[in-house]
Amino acid sequence: MSEKRVVVLGAGPSGLAVAACLRRRGLNPTILERSEAVGSTWRNHYRRLHLHTVKEHSALPGLGWPEQVPTYPARQDVVDYLEAYAAKFELLPRFGEEVTRVRREGDAWELTHTSGSTRADAVVVCTGYNRVPHEPTWPGEEGFTGAILHASKYLDGSPFRGKRALVVGAGNTGAEIALDLWEHGASSVELCIRGPVHVVPRDLLGLPAQITSLRIMQHLPPKLADKITLSLLRFVVGDLSRWGIRRPKLGPVSQVLREKQIPLIDVGTVALIRQGKIVVIPGIERFDAEGVHTVDGAAHPVDVVILATGYRAGIAAFLEGSEGLLDERGYPTVFGAEAAPGLFFVGFRNPLTGQIHDIAREAERVAAAIAGGGR
Repeated sequence: MSEKRVVVLGAGPSGLAVAACLRRRGLNPTILERSEAVGSTWRNHYRRLHLHTVKEHSALPGLGWPEQVPTYPARQDVVDYLEAYAAKFELLPRFGEEVTRVRREGDAWELTHTSGSTRADAVVVCTGYNRVPHEPTWPGEEGFTGAILHASKYLDGSPFRGKRALVVGAGNTGAEIALDLWEHGASSVELCIRGPVHVVPRDLLGLPAQITSLRIMQHLPPKLADKITLSLLRFVVGDLSRWGIRRPKLGPVSQVLREKQIPLIDVGTVALIRQGKIVVIPGIERFDAEGVHTVDGAAHPVDVVILATGYRAGIAAFLEGSEGLLDERGYPTVFGAEAAPGLFFVGFRNPLTGQIHDIAREAERVAAAIAGGGR
């Protein structure tokens, strides 16, 4: 009986975790990575970034975090950890391998990539939640005399000291970049929040919010979890509507489950908003040479616009026959289980309990399914 041929796409946390779990089960997967190093997305994130989840619940299978790493690991800590993980399990990704086509051929999968083609019995897609930057456009943008850049190209606020900055997007990235710009001396910082958003402090009731989610919220019916969470948030966060932040009608737990919308996990931005140091503005209607006009008719002169407008998975660009496997945003509809014969997706959820925590569990399930599937 020949060894099962397994290809893992991506050498980020998901790909490394799956490959390590397969190695522990006696398989030797091929890892194809389009960049030149493991954890490429983490290497390119903005410098201020830390995990919003605690290290004790953010380890990949088989390797804990070093004792000296802080409770919330920094970006470089994550990069170092992924390098150590690859070394521990002797994972040797094939770098510079852009996969352009994955298709079913008979009883196997055929992959086309930079150096040629590979045939596999099983393929695990671990190309990442944040693979392709989403960059919306607005009328008049071409005449704007300032700079516009996506958050994927933002490192820190030092180039924008003394500048009037606008951050578009009310997720964790947008909130943290707004904070970073203020800390680096931007002359003004505005944060465009188009719709309602839940705000959750990173630490709740003296515990990291992730711990509360793991120990309590994930075990309760969504409606009850929403009721408890909203009561806590009214007490801890309060009503932010006077500063332009409205709470959604749907509770935070239900919103994650139904709309895959994670609350804004606050690490200090809200305090600056309350103090007037960061100003929340509504949605953008159009640009002009000097800045933006918002839906309430106000003009906002700015020098730089940072688009914290998210990403897309980009799976449909290379996966042939993906119809029915992806949702309307292009993300998989099946997690940690076989989506099609020999096809798996890992790392495309973003739950309250933390993405890396979830990846560790998915990787174990997928590796067990592949190793036990026979050939």
